[in-house]
Amino acid sequence: MQKFIFLIGIMLVSFILNAQESAQKAIRNHFENMLLKEDIHNGFLQIKSADGELNFKLVSGNFQDGRVVRESNPFHAASVGKMFTASIIMKLVETKEIRFEDPISKHLSPEIVNGLHLFEGKDYSNKITIKQLLQHTSGLADYIMDEPEDGRPNIITQMFEKPSKVWKIEELITFSKTHLSPHFIPGNGYHYSDTDYLLLGLIIEEKYKKALDEVFKEELFIPLKMNHTAMFMRSEPIKENDQLAEFYINNNDISQYKSLSIDWAGGGTVSTTEDLIRFHEALLSGKIIEASTLASMQQWVHESQATYYGLGLRKIQINEFSEQLPNLTLIGHNGINASFLFYCPELDLYIAGTFNQTNQVKESMLFMINCLTEILANKQ
Repeated sequence: MQKFIFLIGIMLVSFILNAQESAQKAIRNHFENMLLKEDIHNGFLQIKSADGELNFKLVSGNFQDGRVVRESNPFHAASVGKMFTASIIMKLVETKEIRFEDPISKHLSPEIVNGLHLFEGKDYSNKITIKQLLQHTSGLADYIMDEPEDGRPNIITQMFEKPSKVWKIEELITFSKTHLSPHFIPGNGYHYSDTDYLLLGLIIEEKYKKALDEVFKEELFIPLKMNHTAMFMRSEPIKENDQLAEFYINNNDISQYKSLSIDWAGGGTVSTTEDLIRFHEALLSGKIIEASTLASMQQWVHESQATYYGLGLRKIQINEFSEQLPNLTLIGHNGINASFLFYCPELDLYIAGTFNQTNQVKESMLFMINCLTEILANKQ
């Protein structure tokens, strides 16, 4: 009888390994197909199960000088970093330094707040709350992507035109006040806005009396051993990094542009898949904030098809794209350079990576869906 049980166990292990191998082969094919696209020059992927039994990594591509891109090369995490900012705000909520319903005028100076939200002849600046900033329901314009009404170039265009310019936070606030208009009364809609996270970063600095990069390092990077994560141009990683992976708009590498300083609390970080997954595991397992606080981050408002936004977290319900797709959920965030960091509760696994190309954000989403579908199919 024991021999029979032993043989059954061997067969089960063999079946599981074969299924994993089949899924990994299919995912590798999807990954290689992404790298065949003319405008994708490098790619990073890590898929890790919560129990650690699956930890699959792929890295491919070359630098412009021909050198091979490796796992040790960090990359721009872009808006994935919004989860860092939101996590610190949640810690401040737990210590009662701030409350979700606090008006931001309670924590920021009048010089910053006054004139932020002038809508249809009325000033709503003092009505904006912390929660609205977290959830992009403040109505504030996005200082990076929104177009000024006077025809001048928006900030992302200026970033490209002036690659050596180092932007100050005050300049970005002033640009938003002077050249952009809010979209709706606070709390009366949804509009994704990096201005919201700019203000959250300032609130963090006010409460900690430290620069945001120092807070991130002390509160997240050091305790979580995120050794290769740092704020671009603002801090150094705990351990020395290899060269930063190139990041493209079309076929232009902007990875070293000083003008990327336009991004700050909304995602101005560089990292690796290993560090990002370590952060997400800690966030979801109660190592950063309590379970009740994490639950409050998952108050969803509709963002776009199959996509919802919480308090610094994005949720994607895959079967809402099409009835033919599996009923799987992704919780995390993605960024403008096709970066992504998500957890799938149904499969109990994490997926992180990037294709470092602003043209491929939608394709990177489809890529993730294909990866998870392959894993699910080989589990059944």
